[in-house]
Amino acid sequence: MASLSNRKVAILTEEGFEQVELTSPKHTLEAAGATVHVISPKSGTIKAWDKTNWGIEINVDRQLSEVSPDDYDALVLPGGVLNPDKLRQNKDAVAFASAFLDEGKPVAAICHGPQLLIETGLIKGRRLTSYPSLQTDLKNAGADWVDEEVVVDQGLVTSRRPADLDAFNRKAIEEIGEGVHHDA
Repeated sequence: MASLSNRKVAILTEEGFEQVELTSPKHTLEAAGATVHVISPKSGTIKAWDKTNWGIEINVDRQLSEVSPDDYDALVLPGGVLNPDKLRQNKDAVAFASAFLDEGKPVAAICHGPQLLIETGLIKGRRLTSYPSLQTDLKNAGADWVDEEVVVDQGLVTSRRPADLDAFNRKAIEEIGEGVHHDA
């Protein structure tokens, strides 16, 4: 596993994130040595969704209004149905994600997480995957949607569902380790 000891990673989320889609990447990134901050428009704690019911509460490390994309080397977007739908309606969240794509910094989005990427207007021509119900939205945004466990396109890592987390985490670490992708 690549060492990410000199990397700072933002996990941008709202209430209703799919629990394992945040906790698994967070633990994996921290085990690789990255500094990981959970960032949300809300302060205090936010609640996870765990398959069919509410799950754990996690602490928000930084409020979105207090951080800059310049503070981070990479961005992780967990899924869940509620979380990305709230984020995509938040202009500050859209701007935060847009900055990572604009600068070629690694972005890793799983399941419904790519919904936020649609709002950036920056996925046209990009190859990615997501939870199958988003494929029409992503295609309409100009993305080349494919049904694969994990897809990497110039630092953009996407996966379909929690069952893909092992592959998603491996590729996220690899891309974050590589750093900025200037051809993105």
